[in-house]
Amino acid sequence: MGWNNPDVPWSDIERLLSDRPSAGRPVDIWAGDGNDSPAWSRKRRSYRPPEDLRRGPGTVRYAELHCHSNFSFLDGASHPEELAAEAVRLGLEALALCDHDGFYGVVRFAEAAGALGLPTVFGAELTLPPETPASPKRRRKDPGRSGMPDPPGDHLLVLARDPRGYALLARAIGEGQLAGRKGAPRFDYDRLVELGGAGTGDGWLILTGCRKGSVPRALSAGGTAAARRALDRLTADFGPANVAVELWDHGLPGDSVRNDALAELAAGRGLALVATGNVHHHSVDRQRLAAALAAVRARRSLDEIDGWLPPAGRHLRSGAEQAERFARWPGAVETAAELGRQCAFDLQLVAPDLPPYPCPDGLDEMDYLRRLVAEGGARRYGERAAERVEGAWAQLDRELDVIEALGFPGYFLVVWDIVEFCRRAGILCQGRGSAANSAVCYALGITNVDAVSLDLLFERFLSPERDGPPDIDVDIESDRREEAIQYVYDRYGRHNCAQVANVITYRSRSAVRDMARALGHGAGQEVEEEVLELAAEIEHFPRHLGVHSGGMVICDRPVIEVCPVEWARKQDRSVLQWDKDDCAAVGLVKFDLLGLGMLSALRYAIDLIGRHEGVEVDLAALPQEPEVYEMLCAADTVGVFQVESRAQMATLPRLKPRCFYDLVVEVALIRPGPIQGGSVHPYIRRRN
Repeated sequence: MGWNNPDVPWSDIERLLSDRPSAGRPVDIWAGDGNDSPAWSRKRRSYRPPEDLRRGPGTVRYAELHCHSNFSFLDGASHPEELAAEAVRLGLEALALCDHDGFYGVVRFAEAAGALGLPTVFGAELTLPPETPASPKRRRKDPGRSGMPDPPGDHLLVLARDPRGYALLARAIGEGQLAGRKGAPRFDYDRLVELGGAGTGDGWLILTGCRKGSVPRALSAGGTAAARRALDRLTADFGPANVAVELWDHGLPGDSVRNDALAELAAGRGLALVATGNVHHHSVDRQRLAAALAAVRARRSLDEIDGWLPPAGRHLRSGAEQAERFARWPGAVETAAELGRQCAFDLQLVAPDLPPYPCPDGLDEMDYLRRLVAEGGARRYGERAAERVEGAWAQLDRELDVIEALGFPGYFLVVWDIVEFCRRAGILCQGRGSAANSAVCYALGITNVDAVSLDLLFERFLSPERDGPPDIDVDIESDRREEAIQYVYDRYGRHNCAQVANVITYRSRSAVRDMARALGHGAGQEVEEEVLELAAEIEHFPRHLGVHSGGMVICDRPVIEVCPVEWARKQDRSVLQWDKDDCAAVGLVKFDLLGLGMLSALRYAIDLIGRHEGVEVDLAALPQEPEVYEMLCAADTVGVFQVESRAQMATLPRLKPRCFYDLVVEVALIRPGPIQGGSVHPYIRRRN
């Protein structure tokens, strides 16, 4: 039917909206993002388990404690949801997601695991600098330093034992990301020991990790003595009860020899010995894609990195298969299951509140909000006893009662504070969307639309029946939006607020381009079938993080203890590792500060008029003259924000707007949903 829209006839949509049951089949309608954003953006659907999924028998108890998803960018080759479903199919006791240097995929993983009834463990594989106290000196010919696809540095695999351990690990990740630069975190080993070491309790479980872990790397570089020293350092720093020696077997010639040596070290120190799969994809079918991703990561073709390609066998396995594979090390599989059960917990994070607003005169937030609305209402509508707009004060009182009942005064105060900063700094800003339906927003100066005079419906903006906080989007002149963003950082603290991420995913063109390069195809060469197959597999995989167009999260406690932050590419901006859907799923409150070029153009025009004509223009006070609507009916709207598109200009002469509410309908009507649903023409026909 159209771009990103389901093949659903209008009759089914109308039936669903009218609360009448569907005729014969369920209607699954994709939903928009639920706000008034200028760009119609996709909202992630709730996870639905595969209908044919059956939980495996689990004849041998086993939990996978070392698993990477495709949020280990260009390393993992399966979605978190696929890993969770496969773990259930195999009958695993628990699954640990430990992507590189972040918690990027934990919300999606937790949602899927919750729907499937799978116990979840949360961790991360941290990349330490090449020379750390826990690692020996490198040999000169380490491929990690030769520019080939093995990046330098040790890996430290950390699993959170409980929510407190999760918060400490999230803080450790955030601090390491902010200590480095975009895409290159710098974790300080001593700081990790300070946060999760032996003196801090039992919040973390440390595994010796893969071949880049300090102990296995020391074993291969310096032998048993070097590995013993590295292991002793880990146990001294984190405590023997919090360190486990990890075995993995991908069928390579040296795996058994290495595992024998590691098992001997564990026995000599009385440490837990655990088997893992060092998993990077959910099924063996993804091995080919994993190899192609390694080539993309190395910026080389598969032929060029043949000696460095990841081994086969890095997929999820059942407990029975792992027991057979690790039979010569009794107890390693069962210990993994036991530790998995100990470390499993639900990601039911208590969503942080907004920071308490510093109210004057000892007032609480609601009392201060009522004072501000009373002052603004007197300016906008006149005194309560002599209101200029009938019913204005009754509407203000009703809205304030709803805000108090829902517990949102702090939200309005934060938005008012940002708008007040813009006013003091001479920055044009304007609350828009459904917030314009609120007389409180008008009284506070957040919007400049008189919702009472225009008879706009407040419940479209906020009502007791709606879930979650209100959504007030603030447009700011684009040339000065950065000042408002930095004001928020300065006022609430770099660790207490951050911008929301936008996960950049593979689309058809980028998927074909990268897979063609991995297979050694040059630009302009004919695309082979194998390229298209790999491109289809990687489509919608996360590629890297971007920044949401305007979303910022503000918390009353360090947000890095809920979700790590990292530097954005733009200077002095920090961004969460979650997108807007992840933030909404865990209850983080988002504020949208959007840059609008038209407001910058209006600012330049106002300044020019002031300098040359000596007239100070107040945009909110401009009258809605009949001549304006005559121009709108004639589609004379080039450069007029929101009604300048060709679709709008084609509709204006037919709709014939004569008042502001007609424009509200006009803008709402020309959206992908109403257009693809076929409701535009019936509406105009009935209206006329």
